Amino acid sequence: MIPASALRRFRNAAPFWLSLGLVPMAWIGATQGGWTVLLLPASGWWLFTLLDALTGLNLENADPQTETEDLFWYRAITMIWFPVQFVTVFGLIYYVAHTDQLSALEMGVLFFGVGVISGSIGIVYSHELLHQKNNLERWLGDLLLSMVLYSHFRSEHLLVHHLHVATPRDAVTARYNEGFHRFFFRVLRDCPRSAWEAETSMLARRGAGVFSRKNPFWRYALLQVLMLGLAVLLGGWLGLALFLWQALSAVWQLELTNYVEHYGLTRRYLGGGKFEHVKPHHSWNAAHRASNWLLINLQRHSDHHYKPDRRFPLLQNYEADEAPQLPFGYPLMASVAMLPPLWRRVMNPRVRAWRKQHYPDITDWMPYKIGRHEA
Repeated sequence: MIPASALRRFRNAAPFWLSLGLVPMAWIGATQGGWTVLLLPASGWWLFTLLDALTGLNLENADPQTETEDLFWYRAITMIWFPVQFVTVFGLIYYVAHTDQLSALEMGVLFFGVGVISGSIGIVYSHELLHQKNNLERWLGDLLLSMVLYSHFRSEHLLVHHLHVATPRDAVTARYNEGFHRFFFRVLRDCPRSAWEAETSMLARRGAGVFSRKNPFWRYALLQVLMLGLAVLLGGWLGLALFLWQALSAVWQLELTNYVEHYGLTRRYLGGGKFEHVKPHHSWNAAHRASNWLLINLQRHSDHHYKPDRRFPLLQNYEADEAPQLPFGYPLMASVAMLPPLWRRVMNPRVRAWRKQHYPDITDWMPYKIGRHEA
């Protein structure tokens, strides 16, 4: 077990700061053009997969009782990311819109890569920040989400996903045999609605209406409008198009991750509309070292859902007898998910093995797949 004294040192947190290395790659692509626009997306998707192969698995766990004060260098990278991302995204929009450096194709590839910065990094960091109790970190999380026009993710994630994960009530839990492309459009349709319903229901219980200042959707809308306005101000209609494209790229990468995290996993139905409590075996775990550096331990997802308040350096790894294991880290698994036949070939046998291991008494899984259980 890694003691708190070791976690205080920057050198132990340093691998999680590798995300900063993506920023100069974006500027190299913008200023040099040509093949260099591939550096950013290739690094986010393939470099860390290669590093996973070279560095192997990390099975060590930190002391979960470590105090927040001992995690300064881990918290710092998530808290500085908004200004880093803000300057990078809007600086690139201004530069590209006011130079003739890049062709339309090069701009498309470059800003798809910018979606790695704002999605694979920015949304993942916002996820960590939104789970915290203090207003500063939550505001930073909101600002990051507004830069990809996905602010409702905060409400949906905290009020819906964590409550209903691995049940038919959670849109973000991918069903067994459901391909990613169908999942993606279903999530885009269902999640904003479920987030709105969750917030307005909570407001109603407090005696407030949808137009109350306490409704976060008005804050979400204002922040997103400001981001869109700034894109137009700095880059005109081209700036708006580039901003929208990086936002779509970021959201697509987020939902690829969501697809991987819970594919085919379900909680036992207890009757009366109730399901068993969330346990580590209701999320896919991945101990791959380098991609966990990139994604600040998001791949220790089994523990995240079991202990949602636990900060990322303290998330625990689980062995195969406690939680299902992915064969590769998220970057490579996301690539596989883009090819549904290959995905089913890789993952369906693992889901069936998981069912036999944890629920050998359940013989009919169709109600779990279609979300229709007898009372």
